[in-house]
Parts: sequence; structure tokens; C-alpha cells
Amino acid sequence: MDDLFGSGPDNDEADGDAAESVAGRTAGGPASPRSPLAVRMRPRTLDDVVGQQHLLGPGSPLRQLAAGADAAGPAGPSSLILWGPPGTGKTTLAHVIAKGPGRKFMELSAITAGVKDVRRVMEEALTARDLYKTTTVLFLDEIHRFNKAQQDALLPGVENRWVVLVAATTENPSFSVVSPLLSRSLLLTLRPLTDADIEGLLAKAVTDVRGLNSKVELSTDAMAHLVRLSGGDARRALTALEAAAGVAFGDADDADAGTAVGVELRHTERALDVAAVRYDRAGDQHYDVASAFIKSIRGSDVDAALHYLARMLEAGEDPRFVARRIVISAAEDVGMADPTALQTAVAAAQAVQLIGMPEGRIVLAEAVVHLATAPKSNAAYLGINKAIADVRAGLGNGIPAPLRDAHYPGSKQLGHGRGYKYAHDAPHSVATQQYPPDDLVGRDYYEPTANGAERDIAVRLERLRKIIRGS
Repeated sequence: MDDLFGSGPDNDEADGDAAESVAGRTAGGPASPRSPLAVRMRPRTLDDVVGQQHLLGPGSPLRQLAAGADAAGPAGPSSLILWGPPGTGKTTLAHVIAKGPGRKFMELSAITAGVKDVRRVMEEALTARDLYKTTTVLFLDEIHRFNKAQQDALLPGVENRWVVLVAATTENPSFSVVSPLLSRSLLLTLRPLTDADIEGLLAKAVTDVRGLNSKVELSTDAMAHLVRLSGGDARRALTALEAAAGVAFGDADDADAGTAVGVELRHTERALDVAAVRYDRAGDQHYDVASAFIKSIRGSDVDAALHYLARMLEAGEDPRFVARRIVISAAEDVGMADPTALQTAVAAAQAVQLIGMPEGRIVLAEAVVHLATAPKSNAAYLGINKAIADVRAGLGNGIPAPLRDAHYPGSKQLGHGRGYKYAHDAPHSVATQQYPPDDLVGRDYYEPTANGAERDIAVRLERLRKIIRGS
């Protein structure tokens, strides 16, 4: 195993990414051959960073900070807040920035650090600046866990440029970071890594001397499984690769020396204890599972619906796609039988956008349970389809004169608005009046069912139509 994961003398060139997470200690020195693969493969320059190309263009704030310049010139903010999902490179970017000339790296975790730790870092940063002309890069992970007093303790150092603060968060900073700190920092949004990004990273880790140094060969199925399970998280992908390679190496004790060990799908499954889900997001499985999901909700089988939800999420399906399907199902299949279903579905879609995965699965599950157990009606769906069919058939010619716009000059001479009955002047605010075109009078599009809330709607609708039509 040492031969597999230790990358030999060349690994001495690896960057010093084993940063201390205690205030006052700096990162430095080469990564040990026994360091996790994710640490050994951490980029040393911005050009090595996977993804986030929208933040890494020439002259971008990140480029300037990494080169040792302030992000926005002498008068601009020199601190960053990096907002994005786990494993998208927030810690990596902090390390790269810290490698600029005259830089010292310090790291705090909002989970364990307190106000005293923050003040101690600020004092040491001020000393380093005044005595040694060294700028301290302070990486603060999970800043959203800091309360207001703890965040306020950062303000003097940021305001007076004692430190370059690089704060990371997986939650929306607009809600979790105090306004004074937010206004003094550049907010950069990191995007989830694509499958292509993860695949390229894994391929590089297999061959790079800092990684597995070409001592393993990754099969196509194993690569696809690792990419799928990563969920766009580079750290998770590299950790999974390392575990799978360990299993494969253990199975190949009698392999010829110098021969690359094959990492197959079975190795990734054993290492991660997760079976490969047969699901092609670009093929038939994508549509088949999504179809079965919607039909299970429509059929009120909550257990089957949750199964297909889990199947899609475990296969790495975009949760936003799932949320959109749930919103459509709420309107199409539940409809007015339970008007609150659409509210739940829309709230779930917004919540998934806000919090992401894996917590988003809980929100999606709640919406699925609501929809699957709700009374069903497709009356609104059928109603709009029938109305559209009539429009396409050329029906619905003209608009009754009382309903036409009577506000522009000359409209009254044309008879527009003449005879219009203001509904609020009538009993119960319902007036007898023709609303549809002449050729559609008496046409019923919406036919409520006797399910759920539509039972009451059906009774009310019958009364409304009698009054409006004068029948």
C-alpha cells in the first residue's frame, strides 16, 4: 500500500497543503506521501484549479490576490467571501492566494474558534505586517456558523487590511454574514463542478506523481461510478478514488511488479459500500425513472414515489430537475383538489436552490409525500387543454363590447364598455353578464371532481355559472 499511495521522491515537490487549523500556525512544507489524495492533489496555482473558470479570467480579483495585489486596487476590498457547495474549491483557492509573495497562511474553523482566537490572529497579523512586511491570509471556514459578535471581531483586521480574509460558506451570505463585513468583502459564487471537471480531475490523479503515479488503471465503469457518486464534490471524488484503489491493490498482491493495477466497478462498490445505480442521465433510464416517479405520485403510491426520488438523487440527478417535475405534478395531478400542494412544491423548489444537496433531499421528500397522499384532480389541466383546443380550432371570435377597453379617446363612440356591469355592485359581487365570445357562450372548460377541496368548489361553481349566465 505504501508503494501505491506514496509518490516517491517527486512528491517532495507537492505544495504545502496540510494546513494547520489552529489559529497562529501557518501552512507550509511539502505534503506527506501519506497525506490524503485530496490533499496531495490540491492545485498549486490558479491554472491548476478545476472548474470556476468564470472567476479565473485575466485580471479577475482572484488573479490579482493570488499575484499579491489587492482585489480592487488600493482603495478596494482585499477580502473575499466564497459561497458555494462543498468540494468546489473554496479551501483550495485560499491556499493558492496564500502562496503569493510576502504571504502567510492561517486558518480558523468557525466550528471551534471563538472571539479570542480571532483577536489573537488579528494581533499576530498586525505584528507580521509591521515587523516583517508579511500579509496574513486568514482562511475562515464555515463563516455562517460565526455569530454576530464573532464576525464583528473580524472587522478591524479587514477594515485596516491587517489580514486578507478568505471566508468560505455553503449558505447564502446575504442571510448569514453581517452587513459591515459583507460590504467590505468581495462576494464570489462558486459553481458545482461538472461531470467533465470531476472526470478530468480523477484522470489527472491517476497519472500525476503527486497522486497515484500511474500505478492504477481506472476502468470506464469505475470512472463513471466515481463521477456519479461525487455529486460535483472534488474532495469526495478523490477520497473515493483513493479508497477504491486501496481495495484494488489489496486484490492484486500477486500482480507483477511495475504493472498498473486495474480499478474496476466492483472495487469502487466495495470501497464505498454503494451499489452502482444503473441510470443514464442522458438516456432512457433518465426518462423512464422520471416517468415512473410522476406516475407513482399521480397514483398516490407514496412509497414507490419515494423510491424513484431516491433512485434519481443517488444517481446524481440534478435536484432542480426533480423539483421542476414536482411543481408540474402539483398543478397537473393534484390541482384544485388540494390547492396547497402547489405552494408546497414551489417552496420545495426554492428551498433546493437555497440550501442545495444533500439536505435538499429532505425538502424534496416532504413535497413528494404531500403530493402523493393528496387528493387528485386534473380538472384544471384538462380545462386549459380544452380551451387551447378551441382557440386552435378558430373558436372564440371577438370580445363582447361591454368588456372592451373604454379608456382611450374614441372608444366610447365604438360602444366599448357600454352596458358593463361592475361585479362589486351586484349581490355577492357576482353579476349576470356575458363574458366569453358569442360562439363560446355556455362552454364549460373546468369540470371539478368530487375529490378533496373540489367538492366544495363544484357546488360554488354551479351557483356562479347560474348567476353569471342568468339561467
